[in-house]
Amino acid sequence: MMEKSLHAKTCARKGITAMQDHASRLLFSVQRGPPPLGTSASLALQHLVAMIVGCVTPPIIIAGAVGLSQADRVLLIQASLVMSAVSTLLQLFPIGGRFGSGLPVILGVSFAYVPSMQAIAASGGGIAAIAGAMLVGGIVAVIVGLFVKKIRLLFPPVITGTVVFTIGLSLYPTAINYMAGGTGNTAESVAASGLSTALIYGSWQNWLVAALTLTAVLVLNHKGKGICKLASILLGMLFGYVVALCFGMVSFADVGTAEWFSLPQFLHFGISFDAPSCIALGLLFAINSIQAIGDFTATTVGGLDRNPTDRELQGGIIAYGVSNILTALFGGLPTATYSQNVGIVTTNRVVNRTVFAMTGGFLLLAGVSPKFAALLTTIPQCVLGGATVTVFSTIAMTGMKLIASQELTARNTTIVGLSAALGVGISQASEALSQFPEAATMIFGKSPVVIATLMAVLLNLILPKERGHS
Repeated sequence: MMEKSLHAKTCARKGITAMQDHASRLLFSVQRGPPPLGTSASLALQHLVAMIVGCVTPPIIIAGAVGLSQADRVLLIQASLVMSAVSTLLQLFPIGGRFGSGLPVILGVSFAYVPSMQAIAASGGGIAAIAGAMLVGGIVAVIVGLFVKKIRLLFPPVITGTVVFTIGLSLYPTAINYMAGGTGNTAESVAASGLSTALIYGSWQNWLVAALTLTAVLVLNHKGKGICKLASILLGMLFGYVVALCFGMVSFADVGTAEWFSLPQFLHFGISFDAPSCIALGLLFAINSIQAIGDFTATTVGGLDRNPTDRELQGGIIAYGVSNILTALFGGLPTATYSQNVGIVTTNRVVNRTVFAMTGGFLLLAGVSPKFAALLTTIPQCVLGGATVTVFSTIAMTGMKLIASQELTARNTTIVGLSAALGVGISQASEALSQFPEAATMIFGKSPVVIATLMAVLLNLILPKERGHS
């Protein structure tokens, strides 16, 4: 009673009304009730701008790698946005109290899968093969969720750090190719499409726009405050987009014909199962399931001052697997928890589910509008490259931080160095596995992540622990 009285006096001294105080308390509680609409909407938009670029860029990259038509590009972006919203809502509101974590997290399309999906595209598998591999990966994630306590022991920070670091490294060529305008934009293809010659791969216009976009992102990220810092990538892309417009690098021809409202189509891209693709993505799903534990833990520690319960971890990972199975059926790309949104939670400590549900609602609205998706496809590749190179570098450095969180003993440096060397080295020496069966080349030679992961786990199991280290 005395505490309440004291709190009331403090609020009175600061000019805070009882209603304002109640609304404030709601923001920092998961279940007490919805805070005011205006406050919820502004906080939800903050989460949206932090993740929207990361959510739409992988579909654009993969659509280009597969060679989809404009209509199918729009559908892929649509499905990815809608299913990201569905995945988020499943986590927020567990079905039966067990299917979902019940924690304030945001899910979106993950860059971690891009190298492997590019490899599948390069082998001619297309979106159907990616969907089949996602189904298998979703099942793998469910199994990890069921046995999370035992399986997570195979993935200490030095292993997950190595994998994340390798993913970041493997994405650098994608960023550079995009900064140069995209390898598909040859002089012949640009001329055939009637587009500006400024879009030709390697042109000085592409590099200039990419450099200006990158500069804007860096300035906003390091000098900006509030929403400018939070949305630095989005605002940097908008700046680069305006510059690209000045060079005649943007075409709105397909936006005008796009519909205002449409739903993703069930099995639009079909589904096929290719064993090497399934193995490659299945392994990544297992790793990302373990990685999700880190995001769930950071959310509860930073926003709720506690560790996640076993039920929350198990329910969260199982829901992650099942939601990706659904995403595959509706033609979307693999989703995962977004660490940047976890960072926002740990900063402002706002955990009310209403805020996160509104973010999911905004994603859903964006996804059901082909007009919006078509507009996103007008972004030149040089703008995407200039903005995402910072994202890819952050991924690599996140892996480095995980590695550095453990003592860099001779054993750990061997695990990290040898795993990354073999993974990146073999994937860059494209002919290294030319005498092996095609399936082996697909699993081990196209993406560095698979070999790096297998080597890291194997070395961690067989190398003797050093004295004084558990």
